[in-house]
Amino acid sequence: MAGPSDLPIVLYHYVHSPYAQRIVAYLTLRQIPYTQCLQPNVLPRPDLKEKLGIAYRRIPLLSIGRDVYADTRLIIAKLEHLYPASAAHPGISSPASNPEHRLMEALLSRVVTDGGVFMRSAQLLPPQLLLDRGSQFIRDRADLMGVDMSGKGDEASPFSAGSMASKRPEAAAELQQVFELLETTVLADGRDWLLGTRGPALADLEMVWPLKWTYRIPGGFPADAINKDLFPKVFAWIERFERAVEEKRAQLGDPKTVKGDEAATRIVGAPYAEEEGEVVAADPVVAAEGLEKGESVKLWPTDWGFLHKDSGRLVSVDKSEFVIETGGMAGSIRLHAPRHGFKVSKAGGDAARL
Repeated sequence: MAGPSDLPIVLYHYVHSPYAQRIVAYLTLRQIPYTQCLQPNVLPRPDLKEKLGIAYRRIPLLSIGRDVYADTRLIIAKLEHLYPASAAHPGISSPASNPEHRLMEALLSRVVTDGGVFMRSAQLLPPQLLLDRGSQFIRDRADLMGVDMSGKGDEASPFSAGSMASKRPEAAAELQQVFELLETTVLADGRDWLLGTRGPALADLEMVWPLKWTYRIPGGFPADAINKDLFPKVFAWIERFERAVEEKRAQLGDPKTVKGDEAATRIVGAPYAEEEGEVVAADPVVAAEGLEKGESVKLWPTDWGFLHKDSGRLVSVDKSEFVIETGGMAGSIRLHAPRHGFKVSKAGGDAARL
């Protein structure tokens, strides 16, 4: 099997996706070269659905060889494992000898997504921006949230201008608490980085990405609630992180951009990045569902984007991930999804059950 450095990395994303920006920043700071296949910010995405057979609708996805990884937390975990710190790819995560920092990185990864920091950041999208994006975007994001828009006007979408305007005050109040916490705790002593490191670390990335995204949207932060006068240290930290990424980008260079056909050909023509795993029979979900290696299953996220389920052959289940084999016109691939926030069931079972 080829080593990861010999395999093509392809990032499917669109430039304004905050989750994609999280992965781009990680790859850039680690100096890991990649190719990008840019996608529309709304469905359909035939580069994924038709060419590779991937129904999963969230962005980004990242392939290493013939393995395709969904969910940014799994993507980062795999890059950490497959590309250990080296002179070519300097590490940004804490070493095993510093368990407190490793715990902080893991907690921030969970809290920012599951604890509402990203959700509240997204709720600060200015209503006019949603109107400017148009009906297709508003209705697409309703689908993302699992809302059936059949026979309904745009105002029924949770991303309608009216709905978003109603959420802004509460979102601003909650994010203000996040800024206050950072300003008065880890950044209060004047350090450059959250864990006192010499450069941006994984903990900084895991905390900064939704704040940085909202900061760069004109009118994102309500000026009376979140501004540089109230939180000078937090804004300085955000800008410092952006400069650090830009400095590393100048060293790495811009990624090559390819069309969907070329991306798919690169992926299906490459070796797998990982050995094929097993379905752990003692796993509680495996036992409860009666899952067996090789059988037809469905795989989907349980929080949002759950209307779009992937079908394939079950390859492996372990404590960290589900892996299925699926494929499209270009050929077959292995699709990896994390255990956290995802569900797998037999294809003939009740796939709508969460």
